[in-house]
Amino acid sequence: MSAHRRLWRLRSNSLRRREDVMEAWIVLAVWVLIVVGGAVAGVVTARAAAAVFTHQRAEQHAVQAVLVAGVPLAPTVWSADGRVRAEVRWLAPDGTAHTGRTLVDSGLKAGSRVTVWVDGQGQLMLTKPAGPAEGALEAGLLGLGAALAFAAPVYGAGALARAWLDRRRSADWEREWELVGPRWTHRTS
Repeated sequence: MSAHRRLWRLRSNSLRRREDVMEAWIVLAVWVLIVVGGAVAGVVTARAAAAVFTHQRAEQHAVQAVLVAGVPLAPTVWSADGRVRAEVRWLAPDGTAHTGRTLVDSGLKAGSRVTVWVDGQGQLMLTKPAGPAEGALEAGLLGLGAALAFAAPVYGAGALARAWLDRRRSADWEREWELVGPRWTHRTS
């Protein structure tokens, strides 16, 4: 299809109505907003997420902890990787002992050594931070989600505006037909 046919609403035409021109501008504005706004929202979100993941990798570090109580072999609560929450004890950098709950492999006995992740303040994290590749993938997916979240309401608003224009066109056609229609009827006596 040529560009000439695609832009028919903007061409000079004796049958072109004001609603047709409005619809053409609405469609153009919606697509520009979706492309530009969605790209900006996606890039900003992806960069922010990547910065958070980089900060987490820099701040969090692994420490050795001791399992306080044994963990059953079969997980009692469903987990994607078969790990369960259990209480562990570890030493902070200043030498103070801390306890907390984190995810560990099932089937471990009390006193087993496990690796846990803590942040710069010594607070226990549930999981290790995302690696560079994993963080980049997750940041990209979050950016894509942000772009789609921006585009959906813009597209919806454009669809509502076009539906309103369609109702106006239908009402105009109905009024015009009431004027013209009686002249076209054939009366037989």
